[in-house]
Amino acid sequence: MVGLGNPGPKYHGTRHNLGQVAVEALARRLGLGRFGDKYAGRLVEGRGPAGPVALLVPTTFMNDSGRSVGPAAGSLRAAPGQVLVVHDEVDLPFGVVRGKAGGGVAGHNGLRSVAAGLGSRDFARIRLGVGKPGPDFRGDGAAWVLGRFAEPAEEVEAMIARGVEMAELALAEGMDAAIARFHAAEPGSKSRERRERRERAGREGDTEEGTGEEPEPEGETP
Repeated sequence: MVGLGNPGPKYHGTRHNLGQVAVEALARRLGLGRFGDKYAGRLVEGRGPAGPVALLVPTTFMNDSGRSVGPAAGSLRAAPGQVLVVHDEVDLPFGVVRGKAGGGVAGHNGLRSVAAGLGSRDFARIRLGVGKPGPDFRGDGAAWVLGRFAEPAEEVEAMIARGVEMAELALAEGMDAAIARFHAAEPGSKSRERRERRERAGREGDTEEGTGEEPEPEGETP
């Protein structure tokens, strides 16, 4: 399992580092102990819900994550389908958590790099929704994901906790089981998502809805 983010205190608490935070929280939940430096990242191995598990947090920048994930997967003899990546997702409303098995990478630089490092896009993902910037936001897509949350801290923590729970279930029973349980509609969720889509459409005009992946931010370096 891989938690994507950028290294160093400058990026701590930013939207782009949600995956890293979730995987670190999962390590604590499973009682796996301390991370050690390995594979251009921080790695911890131990016993998961259904057998051996390795949790990796790349210490490369986001767009170079594959330089950590590829060698780690090769050394651990993990096929792409045995790799689960946790990451932020702008095309999901804030707080929504969704799973996915394989698929495209669109504009998410971390996913693109992981796919290159693994030589495949057939890895699983847990997507943590950060939403898109509102009309008052001054900046591009990179500035949005590299910024800190304006939402209440307890709501951010609740999303992380839900991502950790989904990740643990995916380890125990597989991604299909995790998707079946965590994609079940929560009370009021469908009407809330419809309202948010209408609001986005009103802000953006008659544009197509997103592809389900993060659009490529202009000029993103990390």
